[in-house]
Amino acid sequence: MASYRQVKQYLAYWLQLGKKVMIHNGDQSLLPKPLFEGDHYSPEFEKCWQEILSSESGDCYLEGTDVSINELLTSNWEIDQCARCSMPVIFRTKGMPPSCCPCFDLPTWPNSEVPQPRLPANTRQHLSEIYNRLVKSSSDEIESA
Repeated sequence: MASYRQVKQYLAYWLQLGKKVMIHNGDQSLLPKPLFEGDHYSPEFEKCWQEILSSESGDCYLEGTDVSINELLTSNWEIDQCARCSMPVIFRTKGMPPSCCPCFDLPTWPNSEVPQPRLPANTRQHLSEIYNRLVKSSSDEIESA
């Protein structure tokens, strides 16, 4: 079963490539921008997520797919990587797999020459880890000299 966190991440990856979330049974679309603010999702994305979860929004699904977000949150679906493009895709836990990856209608995807979609990142923590490795490396060199 895909968790709320996994489904949210699945949507975040595809929204970065311009896919929209279709709501109200496909009558409306959402593409929040920006998706991130530092190490967390943006208020625009969080508002979109809440709208998706609202029962008033009807069936909501990722553009190019035919499985509703509510259905993804049942035990019938899991999220894993696409063999073609390494993006997250949905798989039935039992039965036939989906007919295609949402990347099927993106003519320039996969593209290894552009930055890949990502999740929110804590830049300060990442830079701190790099700094600590450099300091350790420097002290190891001094000790061995």
